[in-house]
Amino acid sequence: MKVKDCMCNEIFYATTQNTVKDCANIMCDEHVGCVPVCDNDKNLVGLVTDRDIILRCIACDKDPKTTPITDIMTCNPCCCSSDADITEVENLMSKNQVKRIPVLENNKIVGILTLGDLAKNEKIDDKCVSNTLNNICGCDDKNAE
Repeated sequence: MKVKDCMCNEIFYATTQNTVKDCANIMCDEHVGCVPVCDNDKNLVGLVTDRDIILRCIACDKDPKTTPITDIMTCNPCCCSSDADITEVENLMSKNQVKRIPVLENNKIVGILTLGDLAKNEKIDDKCVSNTLNNICGCDDKNAE
């Protein structure tokens, strides 16, 4: 199965001109926990999660109303293409311990693939999704006591 068969292609993104508050409003309005950051041509330049807002803005006592989103975003997030194989992307998620991967074509955002997208797809083996989640969380049997 290919990423394009499973990804969400309804993208809500922030631009490099947005503040942290703007990004938080997108997350609230669209009920998402991750927002890609794009330049004016929809080229991906970063990624912001709700966790980034807490740890890189609020916990650092920055003002969300004035802090540029570029100050807290993750630059160079791991990405994939829409033609990538799902197994390849599950491995990428596991290796990088991420739950969301932007999907790009010619560096332009065309979708996002989340662990939730994988979990709700009936054509994807539940055991593979479970293994990916375990790898992301670092909660494999080797670490159990």
